[in-house]
Amino acid sequence: MRLIRVVVAATLLLEAPLASAQESAIEPGEYLIYAGGCVDCHTGDSDGASRLAGGRAVESPFGTFYSPNITPDDETGIGLWSDDDFLNALWEGINPEGDHYYPAFPYTSYTGISREDLLAMKAYLFSLKPVEQTTPGHELAWYISTRLAAAAWKLKNFDSARFSIDPEQSDQWNRGAYLVRHLGHCGECHTPRSALGALQYEKELAGNPDGPDEEKVPNITPDRNDGIGKWSVSDIEYFLEVGMLPDGDFVGGTMGAIIDYNTSNLTKEDRIAIATYLKSVEPIRSSD
Repeated sequence: MRLIRVVVAATLLLEAPLASAQESAIEPGEYLIYAGGCVDCHTGDSDGASRLAGGRAVESPFGTFYSPNITPDDETGIGLWSDDDFLNALWEGINPEGDHYYPAFPYTSYTGISREDLLAMKAYLFSLKPVEQTTPGHELAWYISTRLAAAAWKLKNFDSARFSIDPEQSDQWNRGAYLVRHLGHCGECHTPRSALGALQYEKELAGNPDGPDEEKVPNITPDRNDGIGKWSVSDIEYFLEVGMLPDGDFVGGTMGAIIDYNTSNLTKEDRIAIATYLKSVEPIRSSD
C-alpha cells in the first residue's frame, strides 16, 4: 500500500545492495533491484502496468523522459544484452548500439556499483518473464533532442569510476556511502543542478528546488535548521522503513513511492548504514 498522507518529503532518495541480502527474504539480485530504485522507475504510471516494462513519465526542466523496458524481451526489452552491454550501460552511460544515455538515467551514480552487484542484478532481470511493451520516445527541448547532446554533456560532467572503500571509516559507514552515493543514488534527486542539469557537488544532498516531476526535494544533510540534523539515526531508519516523519506525519509523492518500492525492502542493517552515513556528511543550508 502506498503512503500518501502529505507531500512533505523530508529525507533521502536511496536504496541498497548485496552484502546484507542474506538477512532479506529475497534473493541477492532482486534485493539489488529494489535497492537500486529499478522497480518504481521502470514501471509505468497506469493501474495494472507491467512491472519493470517501462513507460513511467518523468518530468524535468528539459522535457519528459520515459523509462525503458528492462524485462528480458528480445524486441522491446534487454533480452539480447550481454554482460558487457549491461555493465557499459550502468558504468559508462552507453547503450549496446553505442549511443549515449541522457543523465535522467542515473548512470552518473551507478558507475560506482561493483561488477558483482551489477551482474547479480542482470541475472535476476533475465530470470523474469519477458514483457513485450514498447515505451514512448522522450519529449525533449530541441537543443537536447539528439544523443550528440548527451555525449557532449558527458564530456564535461561525467567520470566513470567504481566506489572505493575509505579505510579511515567503519564498515557501516562505507556501506552507507555505497548505498547513498551509488546504488541508491540519493544525490540524483537531493542535490541541486546547474542550468544544464549537472549536479552541484559543492551542495551535495542539500536539496533541489527542481526535482523529478517538478517536486521540491528536501535537504538531507545534517543541518539542524534546514536539513535532518535534529533527526536521530533511528528516526531516519524508521522513516526509510515506513515513511513516518519524526513528528508522526507520513511522506507522500515521489518519496512515498520510494519507501514502498525501495527502502522498505531493505534490511534494517542497510537502513541504519544509510542513516549513519547521512549523519556524517557536512551540514549545508539549502540557501548557501
